[in-house]
Amino acid sequence: MSGAEKRTTFHLVLIKPTHYDDDGYPITWFKSHIPSNTLAALYGLGEDCLKRQVLGPDVDILIKPFDETNTRVRPDKIMADIERTGGKALICLVGVQSNQFPRAVDLARHFLAAGLPVAMGGFHAAGCLSMLPVVPPEIQAAMDMGISIYAGEAEEGRLDEVLLDAWHERLKPLYNYMDDLPGIEGAPTPRLPPAALARNEGRKSSFDLGRGCPFQCSFCTIINVQGRKSRFRTADDLEAIVRENYKQGITSFFITDDNMARNKHWELFFDRLIELRENEGIGVSLIIQVDTQCHRIPNFINKARWAGVYRVFIGLENVNPDNLLAAKKRQNKITEYRKMLQAWHTSGASTWAGYILGFPGDTRESILRDMEIIKKELPLDILELFMLTPLPGSEDHQTLWKQGVWMDPDLNKYDLHHRVVHHPKMSDAEYEQTYRDAWRTYYTPEHIETVARRHGSIPGRNPAEPAQFMTMFKIMFEAEGIHPLEGGVVRMKYRRDRRYGMKIEPIGVFHWKLALETWRKLKIYGRLAWQGWRIGQKVRFDPKRHEYTDLALEPVAEDEMDKLSLFADTAGGGAAVTKKRGEDLARAKVAAAHNQQRLEAAE
Repeated sequence: MSGAEKRTTFHLVLIKPTHYDDDGYPITWFKSHIPSNTLAALYGLGEDCLKRQVLGPDVDILIKPFDETNTRVRPDKIMADIERTGGKALICLVGVQSNQFPRAVDLARHFLAAGLPVAMGGFHAAGCLSMLPVVPPEIQAAMDMGISIYAGEAEEGRLDEVLLDAWHERLKPLYNYMDDLPGIEGAPTPRLPPAALARNEGRKSSFDLGRGCPFQCSFCTIINVQGRKSRFRTADDLEAIVRENYKQGITSFFITDDNMARNKHWELFFDRLIELRENEGIGVSLIIQVDTQCHRIPNFINKARWAGVYRVFIGLENVNPDNLLAAKKRQNKITEYRKMLQAWHTSGASTWAGYILGFPGDTRESILRDMEIIKKELPLDILELFMLTPLPGSEDHQTLWKQGVWMDPDLNKYDLHHRVVHHPKMSDAEYEQTYRDAWRTYYTPEHIETVARRHGSIPGRNPAEPAQFMTMFKIMFEAEGIHPLEGGVVRMKYRRDRRYGMKIEPIGVFHWKLALETWRKLKIYGRLAWQGWRIGQKVRFDPKRHEYTDLALEPVAEDEMDKLSLFADTAGGGAAVTKKRGEDLARAKVAAAHNQQRLEAAE
């Protein structure tokens, strides 16, 4: 027999699952908005395993990535392809968040029934195993089904171990690496093949430059999954990622670092991107995430824009200091919000902020009041509203679990868009209605025009762009009934993909209901898209657009800050101003003392 005839194939199938809508159908789009960093990272690691021949020189590792947010996952077709090609296989359900866990298990059922090994990793498994003293029942049930659970990251040879175990048919029920997180400096380049990237709207990709966070926000899972000790890639790693994607025509990226401003290499990263743009014409467009103190880092915003950052996501979380303190979000200072947002606005970048509703001190009245304050006094573009959710892996979840407090058992709802706990001051119905009303309060036609005018006042900015994005958010919420961050282009729905245990509807009933639903959505799409387009064009062609200003854009003297509703009317706002003035006075006294010492030394 020849050497070619002796070769064997190992199928590494990487599936990033979506989650179900309220009717039990997977949320899948013709094109998705947000690319999966986990899928790209594992595909790169898989290619590295192939290159190093971890399964032996006579084994070809065939890697197939599926992102279910933009691709229908057909287990029957995947299994038929494996059978036709021959060899062994491992089905990996990757990056599984809590709300995606039920869908991931349902997908696994098909492969397990065919005798194929299945492994599952992601934030849900890692978060639960890092924060709970016992294995939660849904993870134990998954292991009892035959799913191998993976907790942790896959660099530094960890993926090698899983592949070898699958090859030798000795997969462990549990791989727990949470006590030993790997370094990522020099790790294989995250990437996806062109066919997979083509399913992302705008041909975007994603990668991380750092993992871990030093802060202690009680609602956050990142600090307990990726650790509080930060780990970083290098500028050479960044260049390799950009060049690899540039070969495929990909120049737009979402950098998934939880806080780029706290990456100690941020300036080296930005400088390298600037060099690539100026010396080789390799320019990129970037979306990054930062904290509310980033503007205080000298030259950060300027270099970010120069490097290609056009959109920045900010963890604003709330405008009430008492709520921020309750969530241990001590690094957020509402006295810095206006300066930070004004700095980004002046730079020309688009600002998107996460905002959490449902803190213990919130009421319907306070939430809707705060929406009006934000609209009037903060130059913010997109506001992403979330329900305060005890995500498995967070301190909040751990606390409620220990106290035996009721939390909704349906993990599919843990998407920050559904209520999963009771609120101490609002009934369930009032809390849910307030959440919906907060969206509608912020995304009014009048406020969309205000944001467009703020951008229209900047020379070179197209005011139709923020109007378009705000309208898209409004459409996703109103027409699709989902959180806009889960949105995409053209919703795909398949009758037989319904959630396990829910009735498969007769073909006629399903398609009739789908037709009615589609007609209803199209009317909303058309009405709102026309509305948003008119707003953008109205501002764009206003000859006086560059003269526009409002309270959110104007500087306010330190001694007049408490006249703003942001400080006068929010819980703890007045105390925050008083504290800041005290800190400023103390710094001024220290500076004066140092100056006096220098003068005396000079004499």
